[in-house]
Amino acid sequence: MSNRRKFIKSGILGGLAVTTGSLSTLACATPAKAGQKPIVISTWNHGVQANVGAWEVLSQGGKSVDAVEQGVRITEADPNNATVGIGGFPDRDGFVTLDACIMDHNENCGSVAFLQDIMHPISVARKVMDDTPHVMLVGEGAKQFALEKGFKEENLLTPNSEKAWKNWLKNQDYKPKINVENHDTIGMLALDADGDLSGACTTSGAAWKMHGRVGDSPIIGAGLYVDNEIGAATATGLGEFVIKICGSHMIVELMRQGYPPQEACKEAVDRIVRKYKNNYMDLQVGFLALSKTGEYGAYGIHKGFNFAVKSNTQDELIDSMSAV
Repeated sequence: MSNRRKFIKSGILGGLAVTTGSLSTLACATPAKAGQKPIVISTWNHGVQANVGAWEVLSQGGKSVDAVEQGVRITEADPNNATVGIGGFPDRDGFVTLDACIMDHNENCGSVAFLQDIMHPISVARKVMDDTPHVMLVGEGAKQFALEKGFKEENLLTPNSEKAWKNWLKNQDYKPKINVENHDTIGMLALDADGDLSGACTTSGAAWKMHGRVGDSPIIGAGLYVDNEIGAATATGLGEFVIKICGSHMIVELMRQGYPPQEACKEAVDRIVRKYKNNYMDLQVGFLALSKTGEYGAYGIHKGFNFAVKSNTQDELIDSMSAV
């Protein structure tokens, strides 16, 4: 085990250029060297603002679990984001249903799925983790729990999302477009100043999905996994394919075996490509990973998957490498 951990710590892949001023974008960047903490990384361009919220906690010496919750709440509260929280595209019956999970450095975790009328599923998931003996609550039970905990019931279907849904009803064609705002979950991973890892994942799921469909985002081991001895991983994209390979857990276990984060993400993507060679060209999946030592990496099936990084030396939106 010690040799494996030395391999992880070695950071054998090249370092990222760091910025000294405003946000920058690097295409197909190489993964970061180890040694950065605190640090927060998150999926897609909406991760930039989410990272700002998380950094408010991390920069003051706060815990990673508080940072990831605060960070993704920013995305959940953005009505202009069509994939997370309020304003998320509804299912084919016109209902906005939300999924989320959170996991801390002690392997405590909480999750909600098929939650309606509550803007911040990540905070409901946190309450499941902190206040119940369970890991996951779903549907009406999750909503009842949220209301009992003081969360406000509100309509999450914004005029823009309702208009998009009504336009979709004209043809009812269910073919998600790659890298289009239809399945762009936000997953966030953080390493705090104490060296502890946590993660969060939250989404409104695939637009126009069947009523009751749940993807990978609230499933521990699929959309998110944290092992404070090794690292953490999160996923985005079409959740059915992430679930089929237990993607985030797989990546953390590869890191345990000595794979650097980016190589572990690449192996997970390659497995989808190998196993589903007749399907992968029409879907996107992206993985993001962070090691115990502060090294990070990402990989997607197709070009276009990006992620945001924020630390004491970086503030960047980075294009991941991809299989296609």
